[in-house]
Amino acid sequence: MFLGEFEHTIDDKGRLTIPAKFREELRDGIVITRGLDGCLWAYTRSEWERLAEKISKLPSTNRPARNFARFMFSSAADSIPDRQGRILVTQNLRDYADIKNETIIIGVMNRIEIWNPTKWAKVIDEVEDTPESIVSQLEDIDF
Repeated sequence: MFLGEFEHTIDDKGRLTIPAKFREELRDGIVITRGLDGCLWAYTRSEWERLAEKISKLPSTNRPARNFARFMFSSAADSIPDRQGRILVTQNLRDYADIKNETIIIGVMNRIEIWNPTKWAKVIDEVEDTPESIVSQLEDIDF
């Protein structure tokens, strides 16, 4: 399970150092793709395969299902961390998430999210300003 929040930078070659806490789980590879809310989502290879299996079961006759599959797979890139724990984040993914140099990397259970720090700060501010509103929308979930 991925947990925590970390500040990291992307170098001029597009390499991002993965937090040491996450490296062991990602040693066999990582798949990065566009996420929702303007961030990047990164998965272990095994978690990516589980997600791909779920998406493959969506009906191809359903336009939103086709578009979601396109969104997730067309930009996906896989990588194996080097000895320093760095992975390549392609230019198209950096452009999508508006990532220049500084990043915030967060663990979100089965995935990692990679954020532009300004966008992440806005998300956190929204959550901290209206936690009751968010919880009320999740009232069907038993905490």
